[in-house]
Amino acid sequence: MLPSNRLSLMLMGRKILKMVSRKTVAYCGTGRRKCAVACVKICEGTGKFDINGKSVAEFCPLDSAERQLFAPLVLTDNVDRLDVSVKTSGGGIIGQVGAISLGLSRALEKMNSELRAVLKKEGLLTRDSRVRERKKPGQPGARKRFQFSKR
Repeated sequence: MLPSNRLSLMLMGRKILKMVSRKTVAYCGTGRRKCAVACVKICEGTGKFDINGKSVAEFCPLDSAERQLFAPLVLTDNVDRLDVSVKTSGGGIIGQVGAISLGLSRALEKMNSELRAVLKKEGLLTRDSRVRERKKPGQPGARKRFQFSKR
């Protein structure tokens, strides 16, 4: 059991736990797209958006990708109210942007269940299930065939 005073240190085993003076609740959402996976955490704040320790401008230079990133926040009017922290891996930039958008929508839904209808209407809670098709044996690619010779 933790002590009642807020800024105290407590030794438990060999680990030191530090109590935080102000409690902030973070909501998490996981998104996937193609091979990309994104873990999104949102909490009350000033509108800071952090992706793998980078700003949005450093992470994706494309305007269309940036619009897709901010779509759930713009739609729910939370652009300047929430701090967003993202850890993403796998895939390329477009796949990661899609995964972040889905994870952000899921986290917003956890934070406020009334937003579900708005996000669902825009299709932001639907996972895009399209993935790369595997290469088949005896062919140069997934669908492409070697040239057929009759004789």
